[in-house]
Amino acid sequence: MKRIRIFISSVQDEFSQERKSLHEYLLSDPLLGKFFEPFLFEFLPAIDQSADAVYLREVERSNIYLCILGKIYGFEDSDGISPTEREYDHATVHHKTKLVFLTNHATSERDSKEATFINKVQEVLVRKRFGSVDELKSAVYAALVRYLEEKEIIRTSPFDATLNTTANLDDLDAEKVKIFVRTAKAKRGFPLQVESEVETVLTHLNLINNDRIANAALLLFGKQPQRFFINSEVRCAYFHGTEVAKPIPSYKVYKGDVFELVDQAVDFVLSKLDYSVGTRKEKVQIPGGYEIPKEIVAEAIVNAIAHRDYTSNGSVQVMLFRDRLEIWNPGTLPLGWTTEKLKKLHSSVPANPLLAEPMYLSGYIERLGTGTADIVRIANEVGLKEPEFVQGDDFKVIVYRPLATDQPTVELPQKLRRSSVEVRNLLRVLEGEMIRKDIQKALELKHEGNFRENYLVPALKMGYVEMKYPDNPNHPNQKYLLAKKGMEIKILL
Repeated sequence: MKRIRIFISSVQDEFSQERKSLHEYLLSDPLLGKFFEPFLFEFLPAIDQSADAVYLREVERSNIYLCILGKIYGFEDSDGISPTEREYDHATVHHKTKLVFLTNHATSERDSKEATFINKVQEVLVRKRFGSVDELKSAVYAALVRYLEEKEIIRTSPFDATLNTTANLDDLDAEKVKIFVRTAKAKRGFPLQVESEVETVLTHLNLINNDRIANAALLLFGKQPQRFFINSEVRCAYFHGTEVAKPIPSYKVYKGDVFELVDQAVDFVLSKLDYSVGTRKEKVQIPGGYEIPKEIVAEAIVNAIAHRDYTSNGSVQVMLFRDRLEIWNPGTLPLGWTTEKLKKLHSSVPANPLLAEPMYLSGYIERLGTGTADIVRIANEVGLKEPEFVQGDDFKVIVYRPLATDQPTVELPQKLRRSSVEVRNLLRVLEGEMIRKDIQKALELKHEGNFRENYLVPALKMGYVEMKYPDNPNHPNQKYLLAKKGMEIKILL
């Protein structure tokens, strides 16, 4: 096959040795040497042509434009533009795959024009940092292997499709499979029946081969997924301020299958957000919503869990601050994608396709490929500051809160001011006599344990809510209603 041409660009004086070392490495590596042909202008024979024109023509001939940026901006032409920036712009115009690697220098150590050039690159391109030649080689190797995989020049099984060598069908929960089938039939018209054998369902979902189950099956339906993938947990933290600081007011580590992880993490965030109730105008049911719509919270958390890199030792982290929600996951964008692309409708390239499909079938993912665009759209619709997507060593989504909600905006009794936002939200939605499930539904919560622990029990202990059958807490028809003190307080909320 024809080898893939790589144009290596940088300020010559600053990275002369690094360029030559990288050129030699690409030619001599047993894997990369089979597929790539690096180009360096140092090895171009002397010709009677403009050097700039030659270099730009070589950019056009190449498949990949690889750029190394450091402290020096370099020689400037009559327009004040360096050859490196000219080459970068030319690669952009000709839609070349661009790989940019930055030194670890601080912005203050760089030439001002070099810093401006780097900012321009960072607005549209994911880049990696390095501190030594060996780190540069390692970063280039990883990027080029990903290029080969995504172009399907070499093939490796995704993590979720890899057959687990130690697990078997006994490690799966048959009841979870039935719940999935029932939900998928209702949501997406899944063709199998609830009574179908577990092996039949797994076969339909491409999660089993010769009695060996794929990693995705364990993440979706495992009895104890963390026994096989300890890093698949989700860590949630709530901070009163705008920075990570101890003591942490609320910190939870959630375990379970991916559906349970999503439900628990979403409920954690909602339990710390302010819930407002509207008025009855056209609808009998009182409209209400969270300061950050649940759709945004759920989309961001589902994306983090569905598309993360499960080979990483890192975990998904959900952090709620006074001014924003941050959701981190160990993962990277598809090669050549930018964070700006995520804000628009785009094709679906799931990092874990066998994991994403069942989550779509069960309604956790509404439409494949639209999650991040939906986050931006909904935020714009409700007047929130536009969310940010940041690709570094991890992928991060930042969603901004409209205002700090730790303190109520009206004068409340001291005891209620000290109460949690969960109790105040419960009082806002409690109308007449309601069963537990209906209160949870009104608050868009799924996890019963979280609701009882953080909402219902505190409200009962504080005397704002009472049971219809107080002498029989486990009464099958138990309902909850506002106590007199709760009615007085609700008027102020």
